[in-house]
Amino acid sequence: MSLERTLVILKPSAVQRGLIGEITSRFERKGLRLVGMKMMQLTDDILNEHYAHLSERPFFQRVKESMMASPVVACCYEGVDAIQIVRSMTGATNGRVAVPGTIRGDFSVSSQENIIHTSDSPKTAAEEVKRFFKQDELFDYKLVSLPFLYYSDEYQLT
Repeated sequence: MSLERTLVILKPSAVQRGLIGEITSRFERKGLRLVGMKMMQLTDDILNEHYAHLSERPFFQRVKESMMASPVVACCYEGVDAIQIVRSMTGATNGRVAVPGTIRGDFSVSSQENIIHTSDSPKTAAEEVKRFFKQDELFDYKLVSLPFLYYSDEYQLT
């Protein structure tokens, strides 16, 4: 299996509540490799592109306002099945029904202010990583713990 990359955005609700370190440490402890991270203020333009699939929904403007309430932290993680791992760790979109132990289950009581955005598929992840990171903002480095995270036949470096 090859390593895949996925986008994680720590939303204004995570930033304002001081949860950046707590959330990123969960992904690190799981064994995902952080290959890119930056704080940024999202704009109407990037959100129109990012949430284009919601543009006809009545809550579209509310989503954009929520995402522009403060800076966010965009992260790119890498690992075998990274997309599914991140989504499992994140929990249900609505924090009120997210299972305890997941990020939203532990830190969210809202469907809107739900702490974190994650890519939902390989296609979406590739598009989203490209949308939020320039190529020179993503790093390829040797993770010395790799042989202790996977057995040698479980991954293929690309």
